[in-house]
Amino acid sequence: MFGTRRTGLRATLFAVPLVLAVLGSAAAPAGAAPRTVTSLTCRGQGVDPDARVRYRTEAVVHASLNTVWKVQTDVARWPSWQGAVTSAERLDHGPFRTGSAFHWTTPVPPNPATPATSLDITSTVQQVRHGSCIRWTGPATGEGLHIDGVHVWNFTKVRGGVLVRTEETHTGPQVDADVPAATEILRTGLDAWLRDLKNAAEARTADHRS
Repeated sequence: MFGTRRTGLRATLFAVPLVLAVLGSAAAPAGAAPRTVTSLTCRGQGVDPDARVRYRTEAVVHASLNTVWKVQTDVARWPSWQGAVTSAERLDHGPFRTGSAFHWTTPVPPNPATPATSLDITSTVQQVRHGSCIRWTGPATGEGLHIDGVHVWNFTKVRGGVLVRTEETHTGPQVDADVPAATEILRTGLDAWLRDLKNAAEARTADHRS
C-alpha cells in the first residue's frame, strides 16, 4: 500500500510516542509486560524486520472470501473503489500470481522532509497463496522522496465474513528522517485502503443479493 488520502499532518503528531504510532494499538495496562505482536507472513515471508516505519491493521469484511479476493487482486480496478489510487495497471497478464507486477500512483501530503507529491509505484508479488495471503514489494518514488516498501495481506474466513489483516513497512532516507510523521502517513493510507476494500466488497455482495 503506499496509499493515503490528501490530509495535512497536525503539529501534535510529532509528539506521539513511536510505540503507539508504529502499531496503532492500545498500550499494555500499567505494570503489564509489553505485548509482543507477531508480524504477518505469506508463505513464511513477512515485512522488513529492520524497518522503523511500520503499521498493521485489520477489519472484518462481511462478504465471501471469493468476493474479497477478487476485489483486492483486480488491480486495474483499484481506482474505481480506492479514493487514494489515481491510476493502476497490471504489467503482466493472467491470474494474480507470484511474479505478477503492477504500476500505480497515489498522492502523498506534505511533511517536514518532502513537499506534497504523487508516488509512482511498481509492486511485484513475491509470495501468494490463493484466498489466503499476498506479499508484494517495490519502490515508490516522488519529488524528493524514495521509499522501499514491503506489504503483506492475510485473509481468513470467520463467522459472517472475512478477517482481513494487513501490515506494511517503509524504508528510505526521507521516511527514516521523521519516523512518527512517516508512520502517521502510512497509518492513514492503510486504514483508508482497508475501509475502501470493506466498502467495495460489501457493496458487491449487496448488489448480488438484490
